Amino acid sequence: MIENYYLILGLMLVVYLIFSWVPMKHALHMFQQNRYENGRYIAWLKKTIKSFSGKSFLPVVLLILIVLSSFVIDRGIHQVVTVAIVSIWGCYSIFNELKVEYIKPLVYTDRVKRQIVVMTCLNIIIYIIIFNFTTYWDTLGLLYSYLGVWLMILVMNWITQPIENAVKKKYLNDAKSILENQTNLIKIGITGSYGKTSSKTILQEILSEKFYSLMTPASFNTPMGITRTIREYLKPIHEVFICEMGADHVGDIQELCDFVHPKIGLVTSIGPQHLNTFGSLENIIKEKMKLIENLPADGCGIINMDNEYIRNYSIKNNCRLVSYAIHDENVDYYATNITYTPKGSTFDVVTKEGTYTFETKLLGEHNIANICAAIAISRELNVEWKELQSAVKKVKYVEHRLELKKINGYTFVDNAFNSNPVGSAMSLEVMKMMPNKRFVITPGMIDLGEKQDELNKEFGKKMKDRVDVVILVGVQQTKPIVLGLEESGFDSNHIHICKTVREAFQLVYTLATPEDTILLENDLPDAFNN
Repeated sequence: MIENYYLILGLMLVVYLIFSWVPMKHALHMFQQNRYENGRYIAWLKKTIKSFSGKSFLPVVLLILIVLSSFVIDRGIHQVVTVAIVSIWGCYSIFNELKVEYIKPLVYTDRVKRQIVVMTCLNIIIYIIIFNFTTYWDTLGLLYSYLGVWLMILVMNWITQPIENAVKKKYLNDAKSILENQTNLIKIGITGSYGKTSSKTILQEILSEKFYSLMTPASFNTPMGITRTIREYLKPIHEVFICEMGADHVGDIQELCDFVHPKIGLVTSIGPQHLNTFGSLENIIKEKMKLIENLPADGCGIINMDNEYIRNYSIKNNCRLVSYAIHDENVDYYATNITYTPKGSTFDVVTKEGTYTFETKLLGEHNIANICAAIAISRELNVEWKELQSAVKKVKYVEHRLELKKINGYTFVDNAFNSNPVGSAMSLEVMKMMPNKRFVITPGMIDLGEKQDELNKEFGKKMKDRVDVVILVGVQQTKPIVLGLEESGFDSNHIHICKTVREAFQLVYTLATPEDTILLENDLPDAFNN
């Protein structure tokens, strides 16, 4: 009898664990997308619940029917039927999940693996409690498997946080020790609401012509991302370390400055990015400018005077400042005479030393500004003008940032990484000068706080006369863009709304020709596209 009980309990555990696997994976995926932060994850969860509709609501309806039926159907029959449904539903969900291709899939880092172990243990404990101490174990187990795991993520995070903090502290101390031992290393910090990754990549390409330099890869701009770069890639032979510094909370830049201690700092731009976590634009401005204010007395701050928030900020540091701009002549490095073609750009840089002409494959005004910033930093490190002209000409496209490419024979301008108000506006300006028919595929912009709808609406308005066909991804997410398009008088026959990125690509291939140009603006993960 006891043996049968444990056998049945074991079978129930297996069945319900299988059923909960897909919801748990999705929850972990979104927790990772929200940077393992409870606040961001809860905000996303609330927004997702509010936008439940259509296909996404059907499983919830089925759950409600199963719960209600438990009160009218014989308990034994109901338990058998529920377990059968759980088994079939679970296997079907896993089968479908294995076929899904995410834009940004769940990355199984060591941290995620630890989270999976803890989540699985928590699930087993919850199921044992439900199976042993509740009458309606079948229904409660079903509800927890499909809905409860989303909240159990928060409990898991509370349990694992001390472990993650200990791991983080150990690795951070290792990285600090490595930096302290390389006394001659030139450390350059780069931050900004937009443009920091592009500026970093461009600067790396230019400086690597003269120095043995290292940059933080991709978007490794957090303490742990920078730590990993230092521990795995920084060698005694390196002369320059280019460190991208990301921030979405007050105190983030201060923490990174205390960690890296850069001597040269670049602030590319400031705007309403990460308003949800910063709380106000004033907090963003103060935090970004902390990079300049933490530079040593013999350091050098490079600032973009085209940005009104940087221009109007009173810097609390006596270090030397070097300015650059495209729209303001009263700076140290002024980019002018900019021309664009489908093959690239040309421009002049005016300085007190003279005027110098540059050519680049890159497109967009913001890329010219990024190059101008890189030139300013390079001159601080005594790179000659002829070397700079040669290096700028060889600079490659920055991946997913106005990257001109061919996909299946079609011409794409790939600006898929992290769209923002400034970058999206510049993307449309680039599209304006492109030949033939112009398409845009976009899910819009996120993480813009209370201004998100307003800024997406403005994005829609700006599409008029800059693109000919608009393909939006996500019905709910893109409603403000549709309103902006309608107000601008954009032809509604050329507005298409798709549920997924895959569907959007299928559509554009039927509408466009190889001679047309297609803009990819933002690569918002499918899970955000409601």
